Amino acid sequence: MRSKERCTAKITEVNYSRPEPVSMVKQFAVGDHVRWNSEAGYVEGVIVRKHTHDVKYKGYVHHATETDPQYEIKSDRTDHIAMHKGGALTKL
Repeated sequence: MRSKERCTAKITEVNYSRPEPVSMVKQFAVGDHVRWNSEAGYVEGVIVRKHTHDVKYKGYVHHATETDPQYEIKSDRTDHIAMHKGGALTKL
């Protein structure tokens, strides 16, 4: 028969708080050539402006912060100006 042994392991304090968020937001600069997916397919263009505060554009407020900016991009083909966050863009 087994002898009863005492557990001597120490119980450590468990921290259940959420870890600090890691910024996975893509950052781009004015002049970068990028691609994004639109209703008509992929479009390429050049970033002409970076917004780090909320901006009203085409009747809508586009939310932007220092850590998650909005970018104005001029299409290579049509000269149309679009506004997107970094997550929607791919640097070429």
